[in-house]
Amino acid sequence: MRTYVLVHGGGHGGWCYQRVARLIRSHGHEVYTPTLTGLGERAHLLSHAVDLDLHITDIVRVLEFEDLRDVILVGHSYGGMVITGVADRATERVGHLVYLDAATPANGQSLVDIAGSLMAAARADGRIVDGIELVLYPGKDPMHFYGVKDPEQIAWMEPKLTPHPWKCFEQKLWLRNEAALRRIPQTHIVCSSTLPSRNVAALKAASDGRVWEIDTGHDLMITEPRAVAEMLLRLASL
Repeated sequence: MRTYVLVHGGGHGGWCYQRVARLIRSHGHEVYTPTLTGLGERAHLLSHAVDLDLHITDIVRVLEFEDLRDVILVGHSYGGMVITGVADRATERVGHLVYLDAATPANGQSLVDIAGSLMAAARADGRIVDGIELVLYPGKDPMHFYGVKDPEQIAWMEPKLTPHPWKCFEQKLWLRNEAALRRIPQTHIVCSSTLPSRNVAALKAASDGRVWEIDTGHDLMITEPRAVAEMLLRLASL
């Protein structure tokens, strides 16, 4: 049995992994789907303190308090920033990193540095509420970015989406233990829609060639949960 920790991306919550988690658990594995502070069902905890560092701490604390080790740590989209930071701070607890159509930051990079044009578009539709700059507002036609087209899937997810603090996206990730982090095996699961914008050769070099493609939009855990679960299950025996 392996332990999976699935970290969501911007504007989402642990809810987005419901179908994937159910499929993985049906094979006897343990799955955690934590929600980052200020998002999803924890949106009431939104404050000026919510940033990338806090989200990294959210997941590190899950690993520590649940006493999890040799974890298959999965991050979607912005979650790639988070899991990289988690693996840097809790290296001894992470057995495999999975970037699920996710950001793959170098030391000192922010999500804005990695995906500047997308982030600029998100910021253009943002608002300031109680002094906190928020982006990815539900109701701003987010599905063009998330890549969800099925009406039933949209109806399921749209009420659950929450705005995301801009501060998380512009904060740079500073690594403390980069050499150990880079020794952790990693796998990249990417969507066909975003593949042209990626340096596939670099991803393959970092992952022993494990760059797997799913022909779908960005929110692949919602649009193709079975394909995502099957790929994640392949890693259980590595």
